[in-house]
Amino acid sequence: MPRTIDTHTHILDDDTIKLLQKEIPRLGLKLTPFDADNSLIEVAGVPYRPFPRGGHDVERRLADMDATAVDVHVLSAAPQTWLYGQEASVGAAAAAIQNEGIARLVKQKPDRFVGIATLPMQAPDQAAAELRRAMTTLGLHGAMIGSNVGGKNLDDPSFEPLWATAAELDAFFMIHPGNVAGIDRMRSYYLNNLIGNPVDTTIAAACLIFGGVLERHPNFRPVMAHGGGFTPYQGGRWVHGWHVRPEPKVHLKHAPEKYLLRFRYDTICHSKTALEFLIGSCGAERVFLGSDYPYDMGMMDCVSHVRSLDIAPSDRDTILGGHAAEIFGVAVK
Repeated sequence: MPRTIDTHTHILDDDTIKLLQKEIPRLGLKLTPFDADNSLIEVAGVPYRPFPRGGHDVERRLADMDATAVDVHVLSAAPQTWLYGQEASVGAAAAAIQNEGIARLVKQKPDRFVGIATLPMQAPDQAAAELRRAMTTLGLHGAMIGSNVGGKNLDDPSFEPLWATAAELDAFFMIHPGNVAGIDRMRSYYLNNLIGNPVDTTIAAACLIFGGVLERHPNFRPVMAHGGGFTPYQGGRWVHGWHVRPEPKVHLKHAPEKYLLRFRYDTICHSKTALEFLIGSCGAERVFLGSDYPYDMGMMDCVSHVRSLDIAPSDRDTILGGHAAEIFGVAVK
């Protein structure tokens, strides 16, 4: 049985917080506990709560992993510290500090952690350089970035250096929602997350296809967070649209089917039926265990959820960590 590898987790550990406070005081980074398990975090004047204790307290994280039968966390930065709206120099400095912090944690606990980088996406050339440094010098395995950068979709030509680097290095590259579209209509009921996050992931996926990014970079295989948003369930609509309308053909010479097959997904669907559909439609080899730890919209029961699925045992083992172990170089039990 393979080790269980949760590929979608976030961290902003206490030591990294202290270093960011020291090196980039203009961020005004503050962490204020309001009970034993949660804090208010403030970055660049933007508050967020709750930021659960496991997001910054490594010992609490390890205890939570043990309690939920997760052997390994793939560490990535907290979305609150992407800082795409800051000056490029600030974004690059903060990304470097966080990536070095993740690499430090991996070195301290190599049996429990592997890592992927955060990137200064407001400066794509610097993002490509930081991805290369993170993978070739720090020992990280790829990156997580937002689904847009200040409203700029991922098919923008300025991002080409990053896609070329990611493809060259065969990076494990996760696209995670942020700064979601349509926010003016989703201020009630937490719709910005319930609907906005999967919507923005879907926009990102569509732009990667119809903008020709996947066509130009055949080795680039992004992982789309939260079960891919609506992408796996509406891909047929994209294919139909390409055949009957001129607009989808502007940058895409071929029908979208083969590019849809390039996407990979995590298991965060919050539904056994939806996840079984996802696995049945795209194959277990394209689905990775994920929890979104430590946030309240995550699935801390991700391991037991996958183990409860009505799928072949070999597919279950693949998703729980079999193929991730090969990608991240994790020893099998």
